[in-house]
Amino acid sequence: MNKFAQFALVCFVVLVCASPALAQAADATPTPLIDLTGAFGAGLVVIGAAMGIGKLASSAYESMARQPEVAGNIQTAMIIAAALIEGFTFYALYITSTGV
Repeated sequence: MNKFAQFALVCFVVLVCASPALAQAADATPTPLIDLTGAFGAGLVVIGAAMGIGKLASSAYESMARQPEVAGNIQTAMIIAAALIEGFTFYALYITSTGV
């Protein structure tokens, strides 16, 4: 048996076996293949917040290394900006968890 015939036979067997396994009741609501719900949104929020705070800290430390005399002002501004990012992150996590 050549490779194409074997491949066609395997595909046929998979399709025949898959149809009863994927059968649904008539009253069941269909679910989407990609579920873009709160968990997906929360993941995006956390990734975005981590990238934002990482970039903020990186830039602040670089500027403190370049100008040590203003390190106190830069550190204060960095802490305030990080707190604002965290506040927005918590708000976004609340929105994604409640589904508003």
